[in-house]
Amino acid sequence: MFDWNERTTIMGIINATPDSFSGDGLLSAEDTVARALAQARQFVADGADILDIGGESTRPGSTPITAESEKARVLPLIQAIRQELEIPISIDTYRAEVAAAALEVGANWVNDVWGLRMDPNMAPLVAAQGCPVVIMHNRSKPKDVEQETRLGGRYVGVAYDDLLTDIRRELEESIDLALAAGVGREQIIIDPGIGFGKTVSQNLTLLDRLDYFKEMGYPILLGSSRKSFIGYTLDLPPEERMEGTSATIAIGIDRGANIIRVHDVKQMVRVARMTDAIVKRKK
Repeated sequence: MFDWNERTTIMGIINATPDSFSGDGLLSAEDTVARALAQARQFVADGADILDIGGESTRPGSTPITAESEKARVLPLIQAIRQELEIPISIDTYRAEVAAAALEVGANWVNDVWGLRMDPNMAPLVAAQGCPVVIMHNRSKPKDVEQETRLGGRYVGVAYDDLLTDIRRELEESIDLALAAGVGREQIIIDPGIGFGKTVSQNLTLLDRLDYFKEMGYPILLGSSRKSFIGYTLDLPPEERMEGTSATIAIGIDRGANIIRVHDVKQMVRVARMTDAIVKRKK
């Protein structure tokens, strides 16, 4: 694991999908493995600390795929990257079957966007493997999604009794599932789930109050890169959200994020290092 207090950890996103909201999905008729390996090499050169590989889109309104399809997308990529690079690899999945296969061929972490709630076998798997696990908060429901051609999907009308309190309580419920299965506290990383079942306003509030979750005692992952709350705030499509993402990364680090999950590694490494130079000197 990393020293969370030394500097912000950078997680680079590799999407083995045809329908990523951010427009960077690598799945195509071309050589997906070669493209992913080239992206992985570049991310390492640009300063990534971890690679996060996912085979199913989690954009608002996306269509689920089968576990077999997901494995077919991600396993060859993980194998190829592991053969060449020593960087830690995270498998972005909520299916224990996919996670187990990914860990077997070279992945090191599990990043579960459903916080161990979707698959009852996930927590026991993580416990048995002893690997780090990202437990994310998620209230995504298809009925709450509103689509806009240029800006993509966003969640509307999502009700919380108290945004921060509800998210923390539901994260703690997921953590309890992990601990009951034998997952060690030192394995757990939390992600408050920006963009997952939260309105634009709720996402902005959550980012501003990220420090609320520090008292839970776990490292915090921030996944704000190119997300629709930035697009709807600035009226910009995914490919034009660099500056907006930079602002969320800087604020997020100031509010206590330990890991940032990003599409634009080179640029966000610079944002993180500059923010670290300002923020961490105060610690």
